[in-house]
Amino acid sequence: MAIRAAVSRLKPASFPSSYTELLRIILVANSSQQQITRLPLLYSPRARIGEGTTAALELRRKYHDGRPRGPLWRGKKMIGKEALFVILGLKRFKDDEEKLGKFIKTHVLRLLKMDKIAVLVELERQEEIHLALKMFRIIQEEDWYKPDVYLYKDLIVALAKCKKMEEAMQIWESMRKEELFPDSQTYAEVIRGFLRYGSPADAMNIYEDMMKSPEPPEELPFRILLKGLLPHPLLRNRVKQDFEELFPERHIYDPPEEIFGMR
Repeated sequence: MAIRAAVSRLKPASFPSSYTELLRIILVANSSQQQITRLPLLYSPRARIGEGTTAALELRRKYHDGRPRGPLWRGKKMIGKEALFVILGLKRFKDDEEKLGKFIKTHVLRLLKMDKIAVLVELERQEEIHLALKMFRIIQEEDWYKPDVYLYKDLIVALAKCKKMEEAMQIWESMRKEELFPDSQTYAEVIRGFLRYGSPADAMNIYEDMMKSPEPPEELPFRILLKGLLPHPLLRNRVKQDFEELFPERHIYDPPEEIFGMR
């Protein structure tokens, strides 16, 4: 009854111009002052967008910790502020060797161990291969550096995906000099890279290295080779024989010979 009376007393000229004002009048007739105070936050879209957003921005300004708000930070929250600054600086000066050298001396070399590794991983993720190679060499010169197959693996895979096979093989040789063997994923990516690069002979060299590894080979590198060597039946048959010996329960699909002229 109180709501009907409040609405009936309104004159046509003074009828509320918005749904929010109508709700306010209804609650004045039927609620306490405390409920009226809560009204803008609960029912007013304008209040939520205006007052709430302003309050949130003021809170952020007050407690802002200095971290950048770009997509790189949102994607990699484990990267420290100094490491992120170094990544941006390296990318900025990558086309100027003189400025890049100065930046490395003044900022990169003073990074802590984990920050250096974080910079390397992020440069690999962004496919900044030239900078990743520089960062890897810097890490190798550190006193705390010990040969790590995973550091090699990530860099080799990144190089292979970008078809930088000459650089990938340089890192590969460096890894083998330190008596490290990569895992199956690394073999697979490097073999795939050489096949894409149009060098099946180099892919077979990696295959031979894989067969000498102390770890038993896995199925994936074989599958990649068997598919990539379809135009080379002699090499493919050799890999196929090894595959059948190691994985006798697995099936190999052989396409019709006339597709690739294998007669």
